[in-house]
Amino acid sequence: MAQQIELKKSITWIQGSALTIGAVLGAGILVLPAVTASMAGPASILSWLFMGLLSLPMVIVIGIMSSRFPDSGGMATYVRQGIGNTAGYITGILMLTAMPFGMPVTALIGANYLGSVFNWSPAGIHVAAAGLLLIAITLNYRGIELSGRTQIGVITVILFILTFAVWSAIPQMQATAFTPFLPHGWIPVGQAMALIFFAFIGWEMIGNLAEEFKNPLRDLPLSLGVSVLVVNGLYFSVAFITVGTNIYHSDNPLTAMVTLVAYRWGNMAGSLIAFLGFIACYCPIHTFIAGFSRLVYAQARDGNLPAYFGKLHPRFQTPYTALLLFAPIYTIILLFSCGLSWDLKPLITIPCANFLAVYTVGMIASARIVSERWAKCLAWLSALLSGIVFLFSGWFVLFPLTVTLILLYQQHRRKHTPGKCL
Repeated sequence: MAQQIELKKSITWIQGSALTIGAVLGAGILVLPAVTASMAGPASILSWLFMGLLSLPMVIVIGIMSSRFPDSGGMATYVRQGIGNTAGYITGILMLTAMPFGMPVTALIGANYLGSVFNWSPAGIHVAAAGLLLIAITLNYRGIELSGRTQIGVITVILFILTFAVWSAIPQMQATAFTPFLPHGWIPVGQAMALIFFAFIGWEMIGNLAEEFKNPLRDLPLSLGVSVLVVNGLYFSVAFITVGTNIYHSDNPLTAMVTLVAYRWGNMAGSLIAFLGFIACYCPIHTFIAGFSRLVYAQARDGNLPAYFGKLHPRFQTPYTALLLFAPIYTIILLFSCGLSWDLKPLITIPCANFLAVYTVGMIASARIVSERWAKCLAWLSALLSGIVFLFSGWFVLFPLTVTLILLYQQHRRKHTPGKCL
């Protein structure tokens, strides 16, 4: 009898930290500090500080759940255990329906950074985005160990460039840039927090990789702890420098980081920041593709998707059928985007609305599972915060709600159709 192939347990806390940082940290770090400073003035640094603190309850709960229940289903597994099979199934599908939009859009944002410097055509930008996605699929296909090592290298480059940018701008900082501290009052500080909420999502993806950690009980919380410190440190440092140098007053937010580096290094800044934007967008793509492929695998293993997608590669021990499925899906989305000149903003908001719905339900389920009172309080707080932000998604809340209603109707028909089973 053939030996059962399982996901390879090879992720260390260092690789886990890099994968988690990559899931959260994106190109928003290049744009959002200047945008929030324009909204709230110097007090915008409080927006980053408060949002970092508010993200802690969810990160702690995810750390508890993923270390105690290391399963590639991630958040869908927690919901199934806390609320029921149907809710877990719907949660998994909600996450997967965000995937066709979120990854190509993120790749296009990264390709646009390089395209703006090298004057690429829209077709060239879409080809570069396709290349970014193909690299992530290929590396994840070859195994999570290679994938984790790659992410360590990419994160190291980002940390170096951002540290270099901040260090370069320190001599240009002025104390007068922080006065008046609240030029527009407290309301813009809250509005800025709502905007940068999306710079703090992605922690949950490590849950889909929990099954592949060597020591999940120890290394998962450690990975999340390290990533929280690094991400919050980077965000706050860039936001602080953005305010202290006053660059948000004189430049478009898209070029603020270019100016930041150009204070000392002149014309090389454009290429450097373009490269940073490109690789910063690659980071979440790399981790999310890894997480999504494990989610497809888990859903197939649990009988919610065709068993074909539950196959693992005999050599690399990766869910290769799921990864191969992503390539044509992303290609179709990119072809439509190029041919129809789609606006990227709606395509970004759709996956955000889906994930906010998933966070809300996932934290409710976690509150029902954990026994410690403090953990329950953190889970309920996270559910409340996610639910509030979800309601601010406007008409895009209809997308996850419509998907949920369709799946509920599908489940109802299966239960009441002779010969059908769940």
